[in-house]
This record gives sequence, C-alpha cells and structure tokens, in this order.
Amino acid sequence: MFYNAKNNNMKIEQSNMDYVSFGVGNKNLIIIPGLGDGLRTVKGMAISLAFMYRQFAKEYTVYVFSRRNNLAKGFTTRNMAQDIVEAMNLLNISNADIMGVSQGGMIAQCMAINNPEKVNKLVLAVTSSKSNEIINNVVGNWIQLAKKEDFKNIFLDTAEKSYSEKYLKKYRKYYNILWRVSKPKDYKRFIIQANSCLTHNVYDDLDKIKAYTLIIGGKQDSIVGVNSSKEIADRISNSELYLYEDYGHAVYEEAKDFNERVLKYLKR
Repeated sequence: MFYNAKNNNMKIEQSNMDYVSFGVGNKNLIIIPGLGDGLRTVKGMAISLAFMYRQFAKEYTVYVFSRRNNLAKGFTTRNMAQDIVEAMNLLNISNADIMGVSQGGMIAQCMAINNPEKVNKLVLAVTSSKSNEIINNVVGNWIQLAKKEDFKNIFLDTAEKSYSEKYLKKYRKYYNILWRVSKPKDYKRFIIQANSCLTHNVYDDLDKIKAYTLIIGGKQDSIVGVNSSKEIADRISNSELYLYEDYGHAVYEEAKDFNERVLKYLKR
C-alpha cells in the first residue's frame, strides 16, 4: 500500500468520523481540509491523499480528518476543533504539527487557541479568523444553492472562484462530467459547515496562539480575500506570512512548491 495509506473511521460521541492515515515518519502531522468536506468526506480517499501529500510521508505519520458524519445544527468551528482533539486522544496522539486549509484553517485556529498543548507548529492556508464581506457573499450564495440542491452551480462557482485562469482553461471542458460524478447525496452537512464559516470569529483571540505559525495566502483569492491572511499574521506574534502572487484559493493544489514550502517550514 502506498506509504501505508489507510481509510479509517472512529466513533465520536453519538456519531462517527472518517479519517485517512499514511506515512512512515515518527512525527505526527494532522491536515484539516476545507468546506468541501461538507459535500464529501475523506472516506475512500487514502491513496489519492497520500499521493497528494507524499512529500510529508517520510517525515511524518499523517492524519487527514473529516468532520463528524452527523453534525448537529449550529455546530461551530470550535466544536469541530474539539472533535479533532478528541480524535487525537483516542489515537494516543499527544501533540502534532497542524495544517488547516480554508475552513480547516479556521478549525486549526480554534485548536491552537483552546488546546495549545496539542499543537506544535501551525500552518494556516487560505483561511480567515473571521467572516468578511467576501466570505459572506460567496458562502452565503453556496448555502442558498445547497438549499435548492443545485450542486451544478455550487461546483461551477467554486471552481471559477478557486482556480487560476490558466488552470481553468485546461479543465473547463470537463465541467459537465466532473459535477455529475461528484454530486453529493445530502446537503444538510454542507449547510451546517458553511454556516459555521459565517459565524467563525477568533480574531480577538489570535494573540493567544503561541505556536510558530506559517500563514499562506493567494493574492488572487476570491473566497476569503488576501487581507484575511494579512490580518492573521498581524495578530500572531510567532508567525510568517507568504503570499502567492498568481494564485487564488486553490493555491494548495496549483502551486507546485506548496507542500515543499510547508515541509521546509515544519522541519526548520
């Protein structure tokens, strides 16, 4: 199996959580994915995720955690962070380096604020410490589309707002196939997670984060905006900010040096 890649599931209170593990390293790295998790968890994605993050596999044992499968209405990013802390306890992971992407970065912030003993180094990619006009408009629109079960337009709007024009020119011709094969069965979980993005606000608590933190943003980000990354960097004392000039929200997929940049920071 590719770097011991495994699909896993664990019980969390009255629900359960899908997660993937891979890697052969002695250190632990936890990756928390973004809002797309609301439409599809990491179930069955062990090989693809191990390949995507293969640069980390020799240095780390890597865990990619979804949110719990049955989310209660009003579930917040702080609740989601506590679920990951509970998952770490169940797996006997005393602490780890944490990388949160987009909404995953919101959850990672909550972990670093409320459970600092669990966080070694922190990586926050294309994320925000609070909602803003851009997030309200974009995510608010996705919520309305999800209520209509209009996945096609969620898919199209997400793609157009996430990727660079260079990338989109290659893949627009596949839109009709991609949105059909990835259509979810249920939208309730996505709506709950999306609403948690709109209510997320830890800006005033960011100075409580003492972990060394790498903040990565894209200057073309049309989902959270580039200023969100700058705001986080201004509030966390032990932080570094790197902004990609030509990429937007999907920089973690498009930038060829993204994983190497993160790994270099974590090893430093």
